[in-house]
Amino acid sequence: MNFVKRINSTLRGLLATVSVLAAVAVPSLAQAQGKEQYFGIPSYRVGAFAAGGTGFFGGIIDYLQYVNMKEGGVNGVQMSWAECETEYNAARGVECYQRLLKKGNLQMHIFEPLATPIAYGVLNRVDDDKVVLTQYGYGRSDAADGRVFPWVFSTMTSYWSQASAIMNWISTKEGGTDKLKGKKVVHLHLDSAFGREPLPVLRKLAANWGFELIEVPVASPGIEQSAQWLRIRQANPDWVISWGFGAGMNSTTITNAARINFPREKMVGVWWAGSEEDVIPAGDAAKGYFAAANVPSGKQFALVQDIEKVVYGANKGNLADTKRIGNIYWNRGVTAAIFWVEAVRNGQRIANKRGQALNGDEMRAGFEALDLTPQRLKDLGMEGMLPPFKLSCADHEGAGVIKIIQWDGSKWNLVTPTWVSSDKKMVREMVEESAAKCAVEQKITPRKCS
Repeated sequence: MNFVKRINSTLRGLLATVSVLAAVAVPSLAQAQGKEQYFGIPSYRVGAFAAGGTGFFGGIIDYLQYVNMKEGGVNGVQMSWAECETEYNAARGVECYQRLLKKGNLQMHIFEPLATPIAYGVLNRVDDDKVVLTQYGYGRSDAADGRVFPWVFSTMTSYWSQASAIMNWISTKEGGTDKLKGKKVVHLHLDSAFGREPLPVLRKLAANWGFELIEVPVASPGIEQSAQWLRIRQANPDWVISWGFGAGMNSTTITNAARINFPREKMVGVWWAGSEEDVIPAGDAAKGYFAAANVPSGKQFALVQDIEKVVYGANKGNLADTKRIGNIYWNRGVTAAIFWVEAVRNGQRIANKRGQALNGDEMRAGFEALDLTPQRLKDLGMEGMLPPFKLSCADHEGAGVIKIIQWDGSKWNLVTPTWVSSDKKMVREMVEESAAKCAVEQKITPRKCS
C-alpha cells in the first residue's frame, strides 16, 4: 500500500486540474496535414488500483510515443491520444468513454479500459459508435465470439482461458487431472464482475475433474480479508487461486496466507495478482508465490531496451519512476499498444489508405487481421514477450495461453519457459454457447464469417 500511496500523493496534484480529461498534443505538422490517428486512454492513476494503471497506461503511451519518435508514426500518420481518469470506477469509466469519443474533428476508434466493470458498462455502446473495445486479458470472455460481438476483442487470452490454463498447470503439479479428484481448490476473488468472471470455467472443471471448488469473495478494495482466511484455514484446501487486483489486496492476500502458514507454493495468482507491485509490499512472505502471466517481466527484450533509449533518453517517458521500465504492468501496456499500432498498419493496407487515418470499420478490419507470427515478433524486437497468435472475424481471442512465474523474493522467474495452453476446445464451446444465448436475449443477429 505504501507504493500506491506514493503514486497517489504524486499524481493527485497533477490530476486536480485535469480530473476528467487531459489531452496530449501531437506534432503541429501532423495536425495541419490531418495525418493523426487519435486514441482515447481511460487510465486510472489514483485510487486502490493505481499501481496497475500507472504502469499499464504508461507503457501504452510510451509505445505510441516511441512509434512517433522512431518511425514518424505509421506511414507518416502520427499517433495522438487524450487521457481520462476513471479511478477504476464503472460510472466514471462510462463518462470517460463519452468524453474521449471525440476530440475536435477526431473520433476514438479503440477503447481499452483495463477494467472489467468499465468494459461491461460500455459493451452496448461500441457497436453504434464503431469503437473497437479491446479487453487485453480480461473482460467478458464470451466476447471472443466475433460473430456476436463484432466490436469487442478478448485479445490473446480471456479470463476463461486463463482459468483453464491455470487449472491445467495445477493438474500437472498434482500428476494429472485424475489426481485432482477429491482435492479442494479455493477461488479467492474480488467480489466484482472481474472476480466472478472465471467461475463458469472453474465450476465446469470441478464437475468434470471431481475437485471441490470453494468460492471465497472479498469486498472491494480487498484490504480486509480476516474472515476469508479464517474460512480458508478451516477448509484446509490443497490450492488457492488468488483472483485479486490492486497492490493492497494482493499483498494482503499473501501476508494472510503466511499468517496461517498456508504455503505460497500452493498459491497461483491471476495475472493482475502477479506484478512486482503486488509482491514487494509482502516482503519475504511472497517468496515461492506463483502467478499467471500474459507477458514476462524484464528488460531483456530488444524493444524494451530501444524504448528506454529512444523515449526515456529524450526525457519523454511517461513513467515517473524509471525503475519500473520492464516491470510486468509496463510491459503489458507496451504489448497492448503494439496490438493497436499493428491494427493501424493492417487497416491502412486493407483499406488502401497508406499514410491516412482510419475510421472505425477500417480499425476493426485491422484488428481482425492481426497475425503476430514468430517472424513479426522478431521484427518488433519482442521474441518471447508474446506468443505467436492471430485473430479473425469469428475468433477475437487468438492465443488462449499463459506462462507461470514464481517470485523468489527479488524478481519473477519463469517456471514454464513454453506457453501453458487452456483447454481451447472446451473454452470455445463455452464461448459460443454463452454468446449464442446473449444473441437471443438481446436480439442480436450474428454476422456471418467466412
